Amino acid sequence: MADNSAIEWTEATWNPVTGCDKVSPGCAHCYAETFAERWRGIPGHPYEQGFDLRLWPQRLEQPLKWTRARMIFVNSMSDLFHEDVPLDYIEQVFDVMGRAEQHTFQILTKRHERLAELAPALTWHPNVWIGVSIENRRFVHRADYLREVDAVVRFISAEPLLGPLDGLDLTEIGWLIAGGESGPKHRPAKVEWLRELRDRCVDEEVAFFFKQWGGRTPKAGGRELDGRAWDEMPQARVLVPA
Repeated sequence: MADNSAIEWTEATWNPVTGCDKVSPGCAHCYAETFAERWRGIPGHPYEQGFDLRLWPQRLEQPLKWTRARMIFVNSMSDLFHEDVPLDYIEQVFDVMGRAEQHTFQILTKRHERLAELAPALTWHPNVWIGVSIENRRFVHRADYLREVDAVVRFISAEPLLGPLDGLDLTEIGWLIAGGESGPKHRPAKVEWLRELRDRCVDEEVAFFFKQWGGRTPKAGGRELDGRAWDEMPQARVLVPA
């Protein structure tokens, strides 16, 4: 059975890797770490090791068993391009994604440099999307590394949005997800930051998806921006064989 997801922009999650380390301010209140650490030390639990990085080769072929086509978020509980995930393991993940051609896979990373470094060694199947997280203006350069990857959809997750994304270049970006932070220590997103991103997406014909305002819980503030929901999805690029 697939791990159905409550994340609005996907349908299921697949975690052949779990655990991670913080790399930028958007990681400060990581929901995945909070969840995983609740179970640290409980024998036999999948998160017995808490949020320490762990590879799960026994999970690699899970998507091949899911017959109904799904949008699948890869590693909702980790980062596939974490420096301690070996290239040969990443290649195995990509091999499975290519064979599970009924699904669409969404990969999201904050490790933009390793993504760009390894991308030429990977097969970017037509059902694999790749995105980077950008939480404030300090990290808009992650989009430059993303543009180097020859994937059918390149996307940006501006969540949690912690400031305006001044200087963000949306050239060759197909989708932008934006949202505020949730949890007891959430840092509020300002409406002007979100409006600026939405307006730029509209002007530049980039699909815009507003996930949430955030608050103490993910649904606390609702999902409407200026009186409507924004649930746009991207159009896949046509890849030209080398």
